[in-house]
Amino acid sequence: MRVTTRLATAVATIAAVTALTACGGLQEASDAAAAVADTASTVQVCTEALSQATAVFDPGSPEQAVDQAHSAADRLNDLAANAADTTINEAITALADTMRAVTLEDLVLQPAAWLDDKARRVADLTAACTP
Repeated sequence: MRVTTRLATAVATIAAVTALTACGGLQEASDAAAAVADTASTVQVCTEALSQATAVFDPGSPEQAVDQAHSAADRLNDLAANAADTTINEAITALADTMRAVTLEDLVLQPAAWLDDKARRVADLTAACTP
């Protein structure tokens, strides 16, 4: 009887160790999958944000360009809400704020200053999105 009890205990111990090892392996696989998903999500958010940032505005119609910039700001704010990385979120939000703040006067009287500010924000976003 004692041999049977010891054998059963040994088998149970081996099964428990195997199960724990498998759980650890599953956790590592789950963590790796989550990291890949986060990276894919980050790449997607960065790609979409940079696409919004580099959209060409109609130079012949400053009013329409302002509307386009404001629409891009709305889309950028939506993207910022989906950014898991704080640095990327802040860069997208700063760019959205620049796009939202543009006025007709900015585009008519000081287009170079606004474009310079926008270019700096795009550079910051590009840097945040580059690993």
